[in-house]
Amino acid sequence: MSANPNPISLRGAYTGVHDPSALCQRTDGTWFLFSTAVGIAIRTSKDRVTWTNAGVVWPSGAPWTSTYTGENNANLWAPDCTFRNGQFYLYYSASTFGSRNSGMFLARSTTGAQGSWTNDGLVYGSTTSSSYNAIDPNLVIDGSKWYLVFGSWSSGIAMFVQPIVTESPPDTTLLAWSMSFEEYWERLLMVNSINPSTGKPSSTSLTKLASRNNGIEAPVIIKNGSYYYLFTSWDKCCAGLSSTYNIRVGRSTNIKGTYVDQAGVNLTNGGGTLILSTHGSVVGPGGQSVFQTGGVWYLVYHYYVSNGSNLGINRLDFSSGWPSPY
Repeated sequence: MSANPNPISLRGAYTGVHDPSALCQRTDGTWFLFSTAVGIAIRTSKDRVTWTNAGVVWPSGAPWTSTYTGENNANLWAPDCTFRNGQFYLYYSASTFGSRNSGMFLARSTTGAQGSWTNDGLVYGSTTSSSYNAIDPNLVIDGSKWYLVFGSWSSGIAMFVQPIVTESPPDTTLLAWSMSFEEYWERLLMVNSINPSTGKPSSTSLTKLASRNNGIEAPVIIKNGSYYYLFTSWDKCCAGLSSTYNIRVGRSTNIKGTYVDQAGVNLTNGGGTLILSTHGSVVGPGGQSVFQTGGVWYLVYHYYVSNGSNLGINRLDFSSGWPSPY
């Protein structure tokens, strides 16, 4: 496998894509892709190869985001799609470039089509004094537990967590199970960091998963085998052919960390194993999402060309224990 493989050949409306979501498959087999745009762009496909423009999520604008964008119908960033129980869950961001005055929002739809979406409002907002920037949300569903990871630059990547319980358990099973107090109470109470009914945090407590002195953003977490994998984008986005974006990864046996790279460096100390970077005509790949279908994992990202940015898709091989695009 090439260290920097070219993306799978695509057709149709695969150009002009930025910050693509994971591909979500509706019950009828139609695949949906959402991406950064005024109103959030929608594309559909029957085979994940040929793509068709299908309008936008908010054709009449999204005035509820104006606190963060200054406009009623602005670019809305980095949508994150999950299809579950016959419903699309779409998280997205509202901000302006370089600002920490940002908000993450949630929309839902049973069809995914333009005009079908319900605005579920603000999920979480940050201000200029916040440590973590409230953009680039990613919903992670691990069994019955829901989590939301997010972040960009600032203090790095964070996850909503339940506050740690330090009260001793009512019996001795903690010792038998070799659990921490937090793990014991979480299992006993079946606590979700994100309430599945509302799609919003049960607590605003946050834990840091990754950080570095230069750019880090676009977190995505998946579970494969015994490990959770945290993908991020590093360095400079959104500068056309001058972009230096690249995709990194770390892994952990616990969804809340500690995440380390292939060399054992903690992601909170700047660790991150490089899996995809500029090569040939593919410049600045990043803004990634990851999904699985038919037992195969796929990496979805944008990359820059002379007249904008295109959709890139590669398969991921985990045979070494670490993801490798091919």
